[in-house]
Amino acid sequence: MAFRVFHSPQEWRARLGNGRKPVALTVGNFDGLHLGHVQLLRAVVEAARRMNIPAAAITFDPHPLRILRPAEAPLLITRLAARLEGLQQLGLDAALVMKFDSVLSKMSADDFVRTILVETMRARLICVGENFRFGNRHAGDVTLLRSIGAQAGFDVQIVPPVKVRGIVVSSTAIRRAVAEGRVTHAARLLGRPFALAGQIESGEGNGRKLLVPTLNLATDSELLPRTGVYATETIVGGRKYPSATNVGFRPTFNGTCLTIESHLFGFSADVKKGPLEVHFWRRLRDERKFASVDELREQIRKDLCRAETFFTRLARAETNGLARALQTPREPGPVSR
Repeated sequence: MAFRVFHSPQEWRARLGNGRKPVALTVGNFDGLHLGHVQLLRAVVEAARRMNIPAAAITFDPHPLRILRPAEAPLLITRLAARLEGLQQLGLDAALVMKFDSVLSKMSADDFVRTILVETMRARLICVGENFRFGNRHAGDVTLLRSIGAQAGFDVQIVPPVKVRGIVVSSTAIRRAVAEGRVTHAARLLGRPFALAGQIESGEGNGRKLLVPTLNLATDSELLPRTGVYATETIVGGRKYPSATNVGFRPTFNGTCLTIESHLFGFSADVKKGPLEVHFWRRLRDERKFASVDELREQIRKDLCRAETFFTRLARAETNGLARALQTPREPGPVSR
């Protein structure tokens, strides 16, 4: 069954018709599609396969806090398109993207379950976390969901949270780690490196002047790593290259605009445009202003050596799993400014 995306309950009912199948489903924002989300979504897919019914997810756009408390709305880890691609890759059959607006925010918990989950989606099984809340003012919880399920004919499966080094994996924890530059920790929680995607843009040529050619990334991603230099992997032209990336303002050149510049090891093509994606593995140092271009050039040489050393260790550790590669050497913590 091909993955299908629906943008309203009305569209779900209209396209699937009166003979639509019941589904196993889950509900959430799924920002980042981290390890906790993956465990929840895999539980839905596994249950759906056992029951021979489609696996579906309900997600929201925009993030509910953009409507409820705009000043507190988080920077998104992943855009909607990336979330939907992730749902498809995890084996789901369908996603309902509900527009979160003032009308939906006022829907009672009981109405949400009966109107959306039961009448529209014909839920037979709902997988949620133990702290799942829903409906106006978050009045609904797992107890209410089970109570309605007993009446409406669906089961509720509670999926436990995922912990990494004693920390519950959450989008909030990942946002904090990325913003502080702790990208190795973010990778542990995500189950993969934090990534930025966008297009190649022309720079000012400072990299080539320093004999270190770079590709500049223009991205509309909301969440960016703290300024500094990172060991990264960069995807260009369908290939992945080990790289070193600077996120910052180029203070040695009195820069005022944030740039994301990557030097790719083993890459020599002269590329001016096209898609570019950068995966952040490890923070190497803070960005700082150097007294001269020669001093900056020497520091860049050291940065590239450190990045190459990291990827050499990573390659050697692959047979022992990603976790060991992420644990050594220790990632530097945030530095006060």
